Amino acid sequence: MPAYGRSLRPCIALDDRARSTKLDHVGASTLGRVRYPVVLFDLDGTVVDTGAIILASMRHAAETVLGGDYTDDQLLAAVGGPGLEAQMHALDPARVDELVRVYRAHNEPLHDTISVCEGMDVVLDELRDRGHRLGIVSAKRRATVALAFDRVPVEHLFETVVGGDETPEHKPHPAPLLLALERLGARPDDAAYVGDSPFDMQAARAAGLYAIGVSWGRIHPAAKLTDADVVIHHADELLDLV
Repeated sequence: MPAYGRSLRPCIALDDRARSTKLDHVGASTLGRVRYPVVLFDLDGTVVDTGAIILASMRHAAETVLGGDYTDDQLLAAVGGPGLEAQMHALDPARVDELVRVYRAHNEPLHDTISVCEGMDVVLDELRDRGHRLGIVSAKRRATVALAFDRVPVEHLFETVVGGDETPEHKPHPAPLLLALERLGARPDDAAYVGDSPFDMQAARAAGLYAIGVSWGRIHPAAKLTDADVVIHHADELLDLV
């Protein structure tokens, strides 16, 4: 763990029974007030339901360029981390450019089919109404983030958007999250980061943010979110955490 990171704390997974008791581990004094004035979100698999199109395009690129058979785990292992080039480097370091080109040509039109993750639009509206300041920190390029927002009209809820092409370092490095906080004039200890990948949780810890893992992304299994402070399974659970 880098020097700027937090010490590890155990991850708490909320099951349906735990939801009924509404987070006793938080403590009654924290309920009913804002814990984290700033809430940053990953995009893919957290706010927008893109797991299926990412997998389809990864498979199309790998099979078209390289041939052979690949498991879902092989294709999705690096999604949400250091960027598309790094994902393709893991498949074949010598053919990264071609893999990226074929992936994007297949993937970008599929953004017309995506939707918001279940319940997230309602939760985002509620958080804004409570006075939270919201932001997006994504591994996607800004141009591809715009494609998602064209289909899922929630961009107006976010004060800042950091794309994967805006910092030289990428998640799990904390730089993208710290850039979002800098733009908002906020401190890490006033912020939470919500994401579905291990890279999201590692970046949040390294940046000093409260790390909230989500299990609904269909890209990474919840069991891999070991750096999360808490893992949730329904969007409305966010309302009691932040």
